[in-house]
Amino acid sequence: MLTKLLAVSMIGTATLAAAAGFAPITAPTLAPSPAPARAADAFKVDTVHSAVVYRIKHLNVSYHYGRFDKIEGAFLLDKDNPGSGKIDITIPVESINSNSPDRDKHLRSPDFFSAKEFPSITFKSTGITKKGETGGVTTYEVTGDLSLRGQSKPVTVEARSLGVAPGMRGGEVSGLETTFTIKRSDFGMNYMVDKGMLGDEVTITVSLEGGR
Repeated sequence: MLTKLLAVSMIGTATLAAAAGFAPITAPTLAPSPAPARAADAFKVDTVHSAVVYRIKHLNVSYHYGRFDKIEGAFLLDKDNPGSGKIDITIPVESINSNSPDRDKHLRSPDFFSAKEFPSITFKSTGITKKGETGGVTTYEVTGDLSLRGQSKPVTVEARSLGVAPGMRGGEVSGLETTFTIKRSDFGMNYMVDKGMLGDEVTITVSLEGGR
């Protein structure tokens, strides 16, 4: 009975409002707002604005520099919540560029990277801590697993980030850079190490920019 009375009352109110020249009041329909980017959303690597450069001693008198032209993956360095950070990147070995096609072919061979058998170099972080912040640059200690030529080794590197900024085409962009040194013999790459014609130590610089 109460339900019927309420229904009749509502109909009556609407009828009176119409008779008095008033339009019935209806609740506005609101379009859903786009979800803001979350701090936990990783940045997708932009190959065009990223670089991987290596340096190795040649004949014990000079340094040879080369690079990899492709890099894929995602990363996040969050100074407010460092533990949520992550770095997960893949470098196709076929993209090596030593400024010599013949040398590139040799570097892809079993003497070095053995690209057909092991087509990718990967790094996956296992822990990130914040070390400090100076002049707008935040420094992190990143521990992770580097996989190269079928072998995986734990490495710890120091990564630097300038933070987050608006992108040129919308969204947000961020970046990081790190330089570290490995021994190639640790990954089974022993060619010319014993003769001293090529150094064992390889210094690698990784500079990433990504968007979300």
